[in-house]
Amino acid sequence: MSFSHKSVLLNETIEGLQIKPEGIYVDGTLGGGGHALEVVKRLTGQGRFFGIDQDYAAIEAAGERLKDYSEKVTIIRDNYENAVSDLRNAGIAGVDGIVLDLGVSSYQLDTVERGFSYKYDTALDMRMDTRQSLSAKEIVNEYAQTDLARIIRDYGEDRFANNIARHIVKAREEKPIETTFQLNEIIKEAIPAKMRATGGHPSKRTFQAIRIECNRELEVLKNSLEEMITFLNPGGRICIITFHSLEDRIVKSAFKKQENPCTCPPGFPVCMCGKEPLGKVITRKPILPSEEEMEENSRSKSAKLRIFERI
Repeated sequence: MSFSHKSVLLNETIEGLQIKPEGIYVDGTLGGGGHALEVVKRLTGQGRFFGIDQDYAAIEAAGERLKDYSEKVTIIRDNYENAVSDLRNAGIAGVDGIVLDLGVSSYQLDTVERGFSYKYDTALDMRMDTRQSLSAKEIVNEYAQTDLARIIRDYGEDRFANNIARHIVKAREEKPIETTFQLNEIIKEAIPAKMRATGGHPSKRTFQAIRIECNRELEVLKNSLEEMITFLNPGGRICIITFHSLEDRIVKSAFKKQENPCTCPPGFPVCMCGKEPLGKVITRKPILPSEEEMEENSRSKSAKLRIFERI
């Protein structure tokens, strides 16, 4: 199956980056290279582009898509939390723009054997980087009930988290939970019938929670933002597309903190902490997909774009 992924908020992101033709740009979640292609098309002369992704299928697909621009493009297989050290190792001291398109790609969801989707019956996996040992199977079969409940509650925002965790633990005592459909059945049993009838697919939130835990998605985001913002050249911008409220909250609060880092009590007449702003928030409210885009690509419905500019 080819790596097909419709880039969400593509025009808005490219516009938000304010690309300088001779600049250096990074996509930390390269995917199939949709955003990347639009960036590299606009680069001239000394302009350079770095694409980072931990998924081998994405690296291959993006390499193919960007092959006509290979003299400007460097692709690195890694997690974007290591982006700044990867770039320093490549001799880069600062960049003019960074794109992060978070969450799971259409390709990953639709490739059955990757085990990301509750729609297909396959082995529980959900690893974005297939080199790592922790998969959804280990989480479901080995995590303590309290940890499962916490993950499903915090990352899936599911109010039946405790009940789902209890059902998982009870089921795995009889036999290991190895497939997505086995897990679907367990989750279904844990949610009251009248709630199942109205709230979308019963597994949606739990699968999201396990995927986030498996790939350390929120942790990686939290750990990366300050370093990435610091690595921007003056006037450089970071554009981040999130797909659920947990990610959006992290991005919003990190941007706010870098715009106004002062920790002095509000009553102080002058700042004593000496913390200087790193830049300014460009998007007071997040940019949302157009009606047209939502109709064309249902996966764009929950997308939000936020932009920050370095001073």
